[in-house]
Amino acid sequence: MTHAPICIIPARMASSRYPGKPLEPMLGLPLVAHVWQRCRLASSVDRVVVATCDQVIKDAIEALGGEAVMTADTHPGCVDRTVEAIANLGLTLADDDMVLMVQGDEVMVTPAMIDTMVEVYGRTRAPVVNLASVITSESDQDDPNCVKVCAAPDGRALFFSRAPIPSRWRANGPVPAFQQTGVIGFSHAFLQTFGQLERTPLEMIEQIDMLRTLEHNYPIQIVTVDQETVGVDTPADLKRGEQMLRLDPTTGLYMDIPA
Repeated sequence: MTHAPICIIPARMASSRYPGKPLEPMLGLPLVAHVWQRCRLASSVDRVVVATCDQVIKDAIEALGGEAVMTADTHPGCVDRTVEAIANLGLTLADDDMVLMVQGDEVMVTPAMIDTMVEVYGRTRAPVVNLASVITSESDQDDPNCVKVCAAPDGRALFFSRAPIPSRWRANGPVPAFQQTGVIGFSHAFLQTFGQLERTPLEMIEQIDMLRTLEHNYPIQIVTVDQETVGVDTPADLKRGEQMLRLDPTTGLYMDIPA
């Protein structure tokens, strides 16, 4: 890599499942601000930028001293928004420079997770590296808002689905299951390629943009962690995430946790 990785945080107010969620307060701080603060703590990234089509999100981040870039409001997914953000920032990146995308609702991302992603990318040079966190409850595995991923023994992604994969039907005990997180690293070259790929049938059925990568025969390296994460898709997720933030030591590194 010629440059240290840049971190882009895509966020928009018009979420289909939870409109307005980026600015919902969690422990008194907007949701997207937690993600921004936590990404800033990672020593392996050089710059953290929120990418949004909403002026109110840009204003909120800039009020905290952060950096935000405006993008179009027509993108079908967060990766497409990330592609435009890199272009709008006018960056000159080498093909193998890493662009780390952290979705604006991944409130439990930690600096250690980000540093691990950067290390794996540097070691494997996979075009895409995707963090996956352990699923500890059957209800989460059955929840269509929770995107599951199955990988080969070498970590290569095989499939993503909103259905409960792998199946528990014939299992005699707990089935190891992992949730795809919105923490995804790309080579700059592949990020530009992704922006040119046609949307694919499974991507549109599942509404999971990483399936576009697999359906066009590009590999994805999965990095698993035994730490639970939560992507906030519902008000219930917001409450759950707030309790997780309260107990997580990373939170105390950037704010005083209210009693």
